[in-house]
Amino acid sequence: MNDLSVEKQYMKMAIDQAYIAEENGDVPIGCVIVYQDQVIGRAYNQREQLHDPTAHAEIIALTQAAEYIGNWRLHGCTIYVTLEPCPMCAGAMVLGRLDRLVYGTDDPKTGAVKSLYNIVQDDRLNHRLDVTCGVLEDECRKQLQDFFRRRRAENSSQ
Repeated sequence: MNDLSVEKQYMKMAIDQAYIAEENGDVPIGCVIVYQDQVIGRAYNQREQLHDPTAHAEIIALTQAAEYIGNWRLHGCTIYVTLEPCPMCAGAMVLGRLDRLVYGTDDPKTGAVKSLYNIVQDDRLNHRLDVTCGVLEDECRKQLQDFFRRRRAENSSQ
């Protein structure tokens, strides 16, 4: 399913999750996983809250999706995330065998789909995902830029 209106609907859900991360003092990244037109995973970054470097939105949502399906193989699933996944998350998507990845904005510092690497489509690996990037890109980018702008202002006033 590549209907842009549907893709935007799910990305808006991921953006809503990112706002929860921000409210909890974490980098605003959100994620949803869809299987057969149903959201089966929904998460936001929780690294600060859980004191866990692996508590990325994607990892938490992948765990929820696998639990829902009852299998670690997530065939038929599409993952929507507000920021280009890092190497850890991109690797987890390959290992989970999701069908598709849809993300909002590129991550020039740690992006592992387009910016620095392309883990999810690497021919040397046993699985590849279809990728759509740039869905609600401006909104996703602005959310992150505003967060880091506020964080820098807070740190400079201390």
